[in-house]
Amino acid sequence: MQRSATDWLALSLLPGMGAARLAELAASDPPWPDGWLAALPRPAAQALRLYLEHPAQSPLAARLATEREWLAASPERHLLHPDHPAWPETLGQIADPPPVLWALGDLDALEAPRLAMVGTRRPTREGSGNAAGFARGLAERGWCVVSGMALGVDGIAQQAALDAGGCSVAVLGCGVDVVYPARHRCLHERLRGSGGLLLSEHPPGTRARAGFFPRRNRIITGLSRGVLVVEAAERSGSLVSARLAAEQGREVFALPGSIHNPQASGCLHLIREGAALVRGVDDILAELAQWSVTPVVNRRAPEASTDTDPLLAWLSDTPTPVDALVDLSGLAVSDCQRRLLALELEGRASQAAGGWVRLPTSSGA
Repeated sequence: MQRSATDWLALSLLPGMGAARLAELAASDPPWPDGWLAALPRPAAQALRLYLEHPAQSPLAARLATEREWLAASPERHLLHPDHPAWPETLGQIADPPPVLWALGDLDALEAPRLAMVGTRRPTREGSGNAAGFARGLAERGWCVVSGMALGVDGIAQQAALDAGGCSVAVLGCGVDVVYPARHRCLHERLRGSGGLLLSEHPPGTRARAGFFPRRNRIITGLSRGVLVVEAAERSGSLVSARLAAEQGREVFALPGSIHNPQASGCLHLIREGAALVRGVDDILAELAQWSVTPVVNRRAPEASTDTDPLLAWLSDTPTPVDALVDLSGLAVSDCQRRLLALELEGRASQAAGGWVRLPTSSGA
């Protein structure tokens, strides 16, 4: 008997049952519900039996009603679980998959093969350009970019994938309806639209906590066929993601960098430890040939917009330095500065500490 979304949600709320224990039990596929009741620890089994036989009396009732109300409020809200048709099968290959995933956005983003892209929150100019270039190339070849919507490499890669008309999935260390970091409000809005998807194992309204981010990394890599580390210091969360990917049997890719650049030391360490050195998107796709797809340049059109200046495509709510904008856009320095001034006068861009940001318009873009 197949479990419903509410059943899976109830399982995720049972006392004393973490993700790993639920995953172990689900892998044995006991009959529902009797097999589960027999296999669960006593407190969890009692809570589940009360929910099944007398739902109105269950302590879970109020929580379940709140979550169902949130889901029903919009068609872009979803609860993914192992019996859901959009549940990513790659999550079944990791040791402790989440029992459920809250989703906000376009579930079609999960249909393409996925590659995780991670890196430092403070990329160099070269690192920013590489993050955007690789994400754009992957999107043009039909791949979905998975990351964590963090500042730096994560946000740059996800923005570039969407700008190229591709797909991107963000796994958050908070509820899917919570914007964190706050400077990525515009990116959060874009990821709720066509080709974008926000995922979290935490219920809506959950605030970001430091302990949530290392745990969410296993989902980022678990969703993906491999992980590309663009730029990272030798002690960073990106190397934790690379280790998780290797433990999950995923391919690990790293971009080489200068031995004099501290932000490249992590990638050089990974390469020394056996990660694949990559020089371009084709190097990655050659390693992942079994999941190759027909290249489709701009497989969905970028968001409709009245903005005509292409420089806006490289601006977000994260400050981007002028030199990085020059590299990303291909404009001359003088032309870039002239356009930035014009955009500032039009109220569409503004100078902030660390670079230039795109200002929200009345449409929320």
